[in-house]
Amino acid sequence: MATINLPRADRSIEAFRLSPPRTDFALSGRPFTRIALSAGHVVADPLADVDPWLTAAVDWDRTIAFREYVWSLGLGMAEAMDTAQRGMGLDWPMALELIRRSVAASKAHKGAVVFSGAGTDHLDPANARSIDDVIRAYEEQFEAIEGLGGRIIFMASRALAKIAKSPDDYGKVYDRILRQAKEPVIIHWLGDMFDPALAGYWGAKDLDAAMDTAVDVINRNAAKVDGVKISLLDKDKEIAMRRRLAKGVKMYTGDDFNYAELIEGDDKGFSHALLGIFDAIAPAAAAALDALAQGNNARFNDILAPTVPLSRHIFKAPTRFYKTGVVFMAYLNGHQDHFTMVGGQESTRSTVHLAELFRLADKAGLLTDPERAARRMQTVMAQHGVGG
Repeated sequence: MATINLPRADRSIEAFRLSPPRTDFALSGRPFTRIALSAGHVVADPLADVDPWLTAAVDWDRTIAFREYVWSLGLGMAEAMDTAQRGMGLDWPMALELIRRSVAASKAHKGAVVFSGAGTDHLDPANARSIDDVIRAYEEQFEAIEGLGGRIIFMASRALAKIAKSPDDYGKVYDRILRQAKEPVIIHWLGDMFDPALAGYWGAKDLDAAMDTAVDVINRNAAKVDGVKISLLDKDKEIAMRRRLAKGVKMYTGDDFNYAELIEGDDKGFSHALLGIFDAIAPAAAAALDALAQGNNARFNDILAPTVPLSRHIFKAPTRFYKTGVVFMAYLNGHQDHFTMVGGQESTRSTVHLAELFRLADKAGLLTDPERAARRMQTVMAQHGVGG
């Protein structure tokens, strides 16, 4: 196997020898017993003559090809979410174009599932003057996505977090929008570790008080709620909320630190999955879910447990920069031919961070072609001053 030079945190350089990839990710074709949605990244167009900090340029062919790959593994797609750099390079018009293309492409794949993010990101929080402004913004995006035949993920709103004066304001907005939804939606509670502008969401900084409001809103609108994705990186909070949801309302884990045990569950229930890390570990995720569907919990954990250290590294604080690690994995595994991101976000993680990511991906058996991954890693390291 290949050997490459990688930096350590102490500034020394090690000769790192790659391991063989795992070859046991074959699928039986058995239906999964958990719903699994991967939040998908977008592939930037590195040759577009634009200013990346100001204008998004997307390689649509490679972006949709990645979605087709995810569907081929039996996973669903959570479209135009945080992982797609929504609000960090991808604006609402570009998000809607992404949704349009993804929903259209899904029609050619039997059983392909797409849920798409509807928020208020076209409304500048500084320009929001009232709760009605937030409601109108949500209505606009819901109408646009439903007009394309899309299912909806009800995203958190920066404008609502800014303008709301009490938990009742959240109730007013969510009640109004959910009443109008054509089909049941997934509600996304995104923590401020992912987006600092969402601090105090649901009208309280205390998470238990915020959860009381969220559960009340969800349960009184249960007929219009498919489930809730909670992204707080706190397994105990997720389990507590999961046990309080009305019958028929699913919990979708958004915990990229503890997803394996939350998906496996306990004697009182389990979580489905809507995860950004599934973008980076899709073959392992699908194989683990296949094992779980066969009742082979030991194999489920054998496959998925080694991916958790990688995920915790990718999602380490500042968590909002996790997209860089997700795209880097796509580059290493050949889903795109460059390490360039919308908004120039490839610069948000250090050389040492990328080196450790590479080690952890290798240890988990997630580098599908180690020789190719080594060549690409060596190129990136050389650009950062690490000789090969």
